Amino acid sequence: MNKRISGFSKLNKAGKIKWIVKTFYKDPENVMKELMSYWHSNEEEQKIFDGFSENTISNFMLPYGVAPNFMINNKVYAVPMVIEESSVVAAASSAAKFWADRGGFKAEILGTRKIGQLHFKWQGNPLKLRSRLDEITEFLMTEVSDITKNMEKRGGGVRDIELIDFSAKLDNYYQLRVSFETCDSMGANFINSVLEQFGQSLQQFVIDDANFVGEEKDLEIIMAILSNFTPQCMVRVTASCPIKELGSFPGNMDDETFARRFYEAIKIAHIDSYRATTHNKGIFNGIDAVVLATGNDFRAIEACGHTYAAKVGSYKSLSNCKIDDGIFTFWMDLPLAVGTVGGLTSLHPMAKRSLELLGNPSAEELMSIIAATGLAQNFAAVRSLVTTGIQQGHMKMHLQNIINSLNATPEEEKKLIAHFEDEAVSFSAVRNTLELIRTENNSKNKAN
Repeated sequence: MNKRISGFSKLNKAGKIKWIVKTFYKDPENVMKELMSYWHSNEEEQKIFDGFSENTISNFMLPYGVAPNFMINNKVYAVPMVIEESSVVAAASSAAKFWADRGGFKAEILGTRKIGQLHFKWQGNPLKLRSRLDEITEFLMTEVSDITKNMEKRGGGVRDIELIDFSAKLDNYYQLRVSFETCDSMGANFINSVLEQFGQSLQQFVIDDANFVGEEKDLEIIMAILSNFTPQCMVRVTASCPIKELGSFPGNMDDETFARRFYEAIKIAHIDSYRATTHNKGIFNGIDAVVLATGNDFRAIEACGHTYAAKVGSYKSLSNCKIDDGIFTFWMDLPLAVGTVGGLTSLHPMAKRSLELLGNPSAEELMSIIAATGLAQNFAAVRSLVTTGIQQGHMKMHLQNIINSLNATPEEEKKLIAHFEDEAVSFSAVRNTLELIRTENNSKNKAN
């Protein structure tokens, strides 16, 4: 069968789904019913979902959970988390409660500026270009005034324009690196609109300015686009208490031993990139879950975080730990560009509910909440690693998934949960126990 098609995007939704199921599935009728069963029951809501992307035929479900007891800057939150991985929400909740009893998390906004770039080639005199930068800047700002006026009314806008010379690395390559304040919006469309206008206006400036007569062809605009690396949009989140207040841990581990082992685990993630990758993935388990729940761009935030983790030339832990005069301190500096107005935050019904759950925070407050969730997740993971091991808690939470995958009946499920209350969980162990339960039930039935 020919699996290629022309004009797929022009088909209506019913046409798209009919072609998909008939072409790629062995049971098209049932698959079509299944895909349609995930549509929102409210047609208006479904239209909103369909508008988020292209060629939509159904909705993909993810669990929406809540981690309570997050105390951040002396304010308590119940944090929404969208994630499919077992134990993440439970771990975040556990760490949140642990630190709430010890003063909670402290968050500080270190900066909120975002970056955009106009990339271009200039074959003319570089000194002449640099000498005219003030005049160029003034002209560019005038040219974008219609785009920036509303943002400026809210306290944002363009903050700085810098000329960067990369010609030593790529012949004739320069860029205008532009910093922005976008207030409570993520600001991607605003930034890109300004940058594209900058490109057109820079070309016009070179054409019109008497200093550049005959050099119009020396300028070539390559591209204009925001950068998702935002080291000037930064939040610091910290959890700290005296070691003697850390309490005791599984296996009769005392507070001093725990603090030392935890510190060494963080140090290892700074030394070894293999460990740092998994370590930071755990941090993003928490971060991404809140970012998704609030309708923000988790891909941009992850890309930025990983770039920051490699800022010194090798990939390292995003979190840090120190022990000083009997005080245990665990913290993280994280570049984090998010919004609470515009985009999906205003369109997605659950994103709006998430923000309402958080008290309709500003972008800066949301930065603090997201970073604290990431640090909590990291604390919970490392705490498990240096005490009981990661599998004990993780597999306990994964037990329900294993039971579901084995198609256990409600009665079998109760027996499995009771059995593994004090037993190590693994897929094979659950499967073998289920087989024993079924064998015993069959024997009883035959006896009766």
